[in-house]
Amino acid sequence: WSRRRGFPLRTLFGGAEHRIVTDITIPIVSPQAAADAARRIGAFGVGTLKIKVGRDFHADAARVEAAMARLPKVRLILDANAAMDADGALRLLGRLKRAGIRPALFEQPVAADDLPGLKAVGRRGRVTVAADESASSLRSVLRLIRTKAVSVVNIKLMKTGVFESHEIARAARAGGLGLMIGGLIESRLAMTCAAHFAAGLGGFRFVDLDMPLFFAVDPMRGVPIRRGGVYDLRPVRRGIGVRPI
Repeated sequence: WSRRRGFPLRTLFGGAEHRIVTDITIPIVSPQAAADAARRIGAFGVGTLKIKVGRDFHADAARVEAAMARLPKVRLILDANAAMDADGALRLLGRLKRAGIRPALFEQPVAADDLPGLKAVGRRGRVTVAADESASSLRSVLRLIRTKAVSVVNIKLMKTGVFESHEIARAARAGGLGLMIGGLIESRLAMTCAAHFAAGLGGFRFVDLDMPLFFAVDPMRGVPIRRGGVYDLRPVRRGIGVRPI
């Protein structure tokens, strides 16, 4: 619609910004593979590292420590994908703290319906906690606001749709929650749509739109992820700026 109307999609949401910067994720891999990935990510100039955890305490700690030894100055996000309980998450945070590692964000450390657990991790672990699986709809986000279970909500367009996501962002801001933009297994087309959404609204503290970097063959052309994880939307004159090859 915005392409046919002749303006970039980000202006539909206010046009607040034209540039956002994504993190890059290290999945559940061995410590050596995590260190190698961190080296490549550092060479790409990215300043925020997201590391998946939640399968095994010792393996999780070793993975994070190995990656952060290569990139000690980057901002760290942990993501458990609802795979832990509060005690396990707090144990991991304690281990990392003793190693001098303090995450900037812990994304969904516990099960989606465990709002007391989310709150406990944030309060007792002294870490900013984001809801992902717990933020599956506007209704669920309103519940997060009422219970003060988290400090940040991760919005995913493929989870709640473009316009419900817009309502979620408005509600989260009104309720004092910080904003994160993320995604699922998506191509550059959908990820850049999310980049327009976040840039248009502005003020997203955390950006996790790195999936196009993991494609062996990119089926799309248009807005690239530049060095440093930068989405620069200034060249887009109409629509999203990405089309199938």
